[in-house]
Amino acid sequence: MGNNNFKTPGQLIKSLLEERGWTQRLLSIILDVNETGLNNIVSGKRPVTAEMALMFGEVFNLPPEDFLNLQKEYDLAMARLVAQPDPSRATRARLFGDLPVSEMIKRGWIFAKDVRDVSKIESELLNFFGVDSINQIEILPCAAKKTDTTRPVTPAQLAWFYRVKTIAEEMIVTKYSKNSLLKAVGRLKKMLMSPEEIRKVPRILAESGIRFAVVESLSSAKIDGVCFWLDEASPVIGMSLRYDRIDNFWFVLRHEIEHVLRDHGRNAVIIDVELERKNSGQGNNIIEEERLANKAAADFCVPDNKVERFIARKYPFLKESDMLGLARTTQVHPGLVAGQIQRRTGRYNLFRKHLVKIRPFILPNAVIDGWGNIAPVGF
Repeated sequence: MGNNNFKTPGQLIKSLLEERGWTQRLLSIILDVNETGLNNIVSGKRPVTAEMALMFGEVFNLPPEDFLNLQKEYDLAMARLVAQPDPSRATRARLFGDLPVSEMIKRGWIFAKDVRDVSKIESELLNFFGVDSINQIEILPCAAKKTDTTRPVTPAQLAWFYRVKTIAEEMIVTKYSKNSLLKAVGRLKKMLMSPEEIRKVPRILAESGIRFAVVESLSSAKIDGVCFWLDEASPVIGMSLRYDRIDNFWFVLRHEIEHVLRDHGRNAVIIDVELERKNSGQGNNIIEEERLANKAAADFCVPDNKVERFIARKYPFLKESDMLGLARTTQVHPGLVAGQIQRRTGRYNLFRKHLVKIRPFILPNAVIDGWGNIAPVGF
């Protein structure tokens, strides 16, 4: 007798009783249970418990799982009859489960008193991502490329990108041209000696047509920078200043500028994640767009050939006085030389005191969001 022929455990029990010529009263006596309770199980008014399944299994010489499985299938079938389907439930699970909603509330990106206020948060997320329904929230409005191409864009990275995008859309800058940006690079190059000069960066970029925003990274995003275009004539560079170091600032900025100069990011948002160590190199394991941007950034900070010759002559006995000498001859801050030496040698403990902090110089002069500040957008 196959149990697949039965829809409920009660039907199976009825069939077993008929085979034996037993009544339900006789079965209640055998099991030493209340007859009314047994009748309710057979009629489907009461579920089979694990204990009862064991008792039925003993009496009928069947696996107790047969009774429990029928009960489970019956319960699910009944639930489907009354449950209201909600196609957006899975989407809500993804958004609420993966997006850092609490942090977005704290940062003032969405407005809700409590993460349990689901309807309010859903409404805020629609506004944040600029869509009509939560099912329309995609990983990105177009394809995305990352420095680390082994992992997809995460919801936290998506949220950070959209914040940069929202801020950039409200910025007013000069009309962009490649020639103006090339001239800007020349001006920036002359500023590498002094950390204080970094305060001029936002103005120089705006004058060349670059929408430049500094948005503090979400805790799980690990983003350093992004390059994308709002339209054919509106390039955007976003930075997180995740590492408050002079070498990282100039490397990431020049990296993103190279993306703009080469028209990267027009068809695919370029998100630079963990742009340090192996991802800052130029090996064959780095995708072409990133390799070109890394090369331009490294040469901008300290010309590659000079760093290579320096390391070839001095390694492994790298003296601070020699490093300072290279900084003087290349006319850059010692922190930029130290950063390039660290990247090339993998010895990140070298000359760390020269990696000065730059946030105090850039934050008061840039359009920023984070570190206690909320960019005045979307209000």
